[in-house]
Amino acid sequence: MSLDKPYLDVPGTTIFDAEQSRMGYHLNQFCMSLMKAENREKFKADQRAYLDTWPMSEAQKQAVLDMDLNRCISLGGNIYFLAKIGATHGLSFQQMAGSMTGMTEEEYRNMMVSGGRSAEGNRVVGEDGDAQAHRQPQGSAGKKATH
Repeated sequence: MSLDKPYLDVPGTTIFDAEQSRMGYHLNQFCMSLMKAENREKFKADQRAYLDTWPMSEAQKQAVLDMDLNRCISLGGNIYFLAKIGATHGLSFQQMAGSMTGMTEEEYRNMMVSGGRSAEGNRVVGEDGDAQAHRQPQGSAGKKATH
């Protein structure tokens, strides 16, 4: 029996839930291994050989090799674990986040300093930015409000 996951309707968002955790277990454990200097050196010396020591899917390994963090997340990666890959490559979290949004580091920083991404169009798939504001509660006369 699958669980009801109403949060799957948030555009551009992967929620790290139990299913994602199970799918990404070995990917995230690989990331945690990079906390040790000797493992970082092994990884940097031959990324593919080091990845092949982990029982990750080929898609997960390729996403790591491509530094495609959005793909890593869709394959069960947790951003806090994935940050260890970025750090191994000498990237700041801000640089990583910028690459994940298609922005330069400066564009990403400026967006965040300005208050972050607008919620307009980013609430629920299929809902325009003003739809939530125009919704009305159910009427007191027992009529269901239309959306």
